[in-house]
Amino acid sequence: MAEMKIEHLSFNYTPQTPILQDISLTLDTTPTAIIGQNGAGKTTFVKLLKGLLKPTSGEIKLDGKSIRALSAPNLAAQIGLVFQNPNDQIFKNKVIDEVMFGPLNIGMSKEQAKKKALEVLQWLGLEDKINDNPYDLGLSERKLIALASVLAMDTQVVILDEPTIAHDYASKEKIKLTIKKLQEQGKMVLTIIHDMDFVAECFDRAIVLVKGKILIDGPTEEVFSKEAVLKEAYLEAPHVTQLCRCLGYKQTYLTVEAFVKAQKGIE
Repeated sequence: MAEMKIEHLSFNYTPQTPILQDISLTLDTTPTAIIGQNGAGKTTFVKLLKGLLKPTSGEIKLDGKSIRALSAPNLAAQIGLVFQNPNDQIFKNKVIDEVMFGPLNIGMSKEQAKKKALEVLQWLGLEDKINDNPYDLGLSERKLIALASVLAMDTQVVILDEPTIAHDYASKEKIKLTIKKLQEQGKMVLTIIHDMDFVAECFDRAIVLVKGKILIDGPTEEVFSKEAVLKEAYLEAPHVTQLCRCLGYKQTYLTVEAFVKAQKGIE
């Protein structure tokens, strides 16, 4: 199972403007959400994890090996990043070619790449779109295609940048099931996201960044129970959590299901 150690990680574009400051933590297969307001350093952080940026100081180790020592193809084969905007990722004229591109470039045979591509497209409900031009499809479907292109590479680490934007309920459910499936496979799933309801439903660990530093890191229920911390980070708790507080409940409930289960237990 994948493990990533971040040791005293700092990054800045200029000495006068530090973006990330002395971050140390360990990431494992616990689904983890990295949350915080715009400008907190979330995107820079995951770009460093992916190797798209080089740290000013500090180290990132994947399964004990510094990612500095990994070649670009090797790193791509182990860490997948799904961009927030699929238009920054998609460039092929056919869906099937787009989803096969990554697997082929990390050394899969054409047959193996096609098999993986068809498998994930079917999982995401896009099997009837394989010969379509991605740019003839809507934003939600393009985001799913971008997701499929990373899933087909079968990386140990999957990073999702704002995965719920532009998705309806049905598409969000597909993403939820995908996260659960990746967890069952022993993969590391990380997200940077503003959708706190989705965090509550899908991620067991939350890391709050504020001005390039970790404000709090812990189980999601514990993080969302800290009202003062959320206020300092300019974050809101999930809607269910807020409603239950307004109704006078002391316990932190993250989802409707958790609340209903607790009330049945009381009865």
